[in-house]
Parts: sequence; C-alpha cells; structure tokens
Amino acid sequence: MIWIFVFLYFTEPLDVNEFSDEEKLIYLPGYGVLGGLCYLIFLPFQYYLYKNCKNSWTLISEIFFLVCFSIIAIVVARSYYLYVIMSDERNPYTLGYMLKSIFLPAIATILPIIIIGRFAFGKYHEKRLEDKKIELQGEGHYEGLRLQFNELISIQSSDNYVEVFYLSGNQLKKTLIRNKLSVIDDEFPDLLRAHRSYLINPFHFLKWKTENGKLLMCLNYDIEVPISKTYQKDIKAAVQFATN
Repeated sequence: MIWIFVFLYFTEPLDVNEFSDEEKLIYLPGYGVLGGLCYLIFLPFQYYLYKNCKNSWTLISEIFFLVCFSIIAIVVARSYYLYVIMSDERNPYTLGYMLKSIFLPAIATILPIIIIGRFAFGKYHEKRLEDKKIELQGEGHYEGLRLQFNELISIQSSDNYVEVFYLSGNQLKKTLIRNKLSVIDDEFPDLLRAHRSYLINPFHFLKWKTENGKLLMCLNYDIEVPISKTYQKDIKAAVQFATN
C-alpha cells in the first residue's frame, strides 16, 4: 500500500512533521504494510461474499466489502498509533481527532484509487473468463450455448437435438441445442463418451454405481449416466486420470 505511505509522508497529519526523515521512513511504512495485510486478509471474506451471492458480485457487495475493510483498517491503524508510535507518550490524540484529521482524509484520497484498481482488475478477470468459455454451437441458424467448461456436466442425445445439463451460478439447468452428439464429441475431446447417447464432463464425477447389473456414473446434482460396456474400460481409466 505505497499510497498510504505517500499520503502520510507528504500531508504530515498529526505530529508527523515533528519526525525526522529517518523516523518517517521507520514508522510511516508500517501503516502501508498494515493496510496491505488487512486487504489480503479480507480477500477470503470477499470470496465468501461472492459465493454467498451465488457467484455474482453486485454494487451492494462492493460497498459492504469496502465499508468492512475500512472499519478494520481504521482499528488496526489506531492500534499501531497507540501501541507502536505513541508507546512512550501519555497524551495521544483521541480517536475522534484522528478520524477527522487523518483517517477520513486518507480514505477519501486512497479509496478511489482502490476502487479504480478493483474495477479494472474485475473487468480484466471477466474478460479472461469470457475468453475461456466454450461454445456448443447449434446447426444452421439455431442458437448455441456459451459457458465455462467446468459448468458443463453432461450432454444427452435427443433425436435431432442434444440436451445439455449445465450450471448457471449454483443452479442446475438444461437446454436443447440442435446438433449431433458425435459432432460435439469430435469438437471437445475433454468430454468423455459414456454411452452412445451420453457425453460427460469428468470434473463432475462423484462415484460409480451398479443397478440391476448395469454400471452407472453418478455426477454432481444427482445426475446418473449409464455406462455401456463398449466404453467402460476407457472411461474408467480416463476418470481415474482426470480425478487424481
């Protein structure tokens, strides 16, 4: 958090102007280091909010995250001031005075930089995710489906269509696409042929199951796919390799 150090060094709030240059270089970087550590510690909290909002990040999520981060950062910075910088002093500045003189001005100066940086990184991350999407194309002018590979669970042949089971957020969805299973099989070799009517994504494999002498593959979201004898050996080897 170089911006925190720069802000404190040049604005000299409180009694920073009484520090020597050496003392400034000793004490002021501590605020920047603590601010950076607070931000890193808060990243798991950001991930929790993201998952709790069904893999979406809204303006409310961003505001809530930044408010919580600012409060914790103020508490940590206040503790650093009291127990490190002013450890031998009897008359430290009050919290109210520090809020007015340093914390709120610092937040007003540094927070926009953090917001812009987070926004730019978010857009970059979204673009990378979009670039990694695969497209199950429909024949002719029929619509296809774009999604992350690991959002795809299985594909089942249905006459002149294929029925695609996939995830949207945390919800299981399915859609029909006008295409042949063999075409998709050739286009996406990472999908495994389990049956003449099924392709599966080994990422979602849970366990094997035998029912009435027939082998079934259990996938996430209670999806069960029959395994024909023709593909049993190959698919078991492929699943073992993919899940190890």
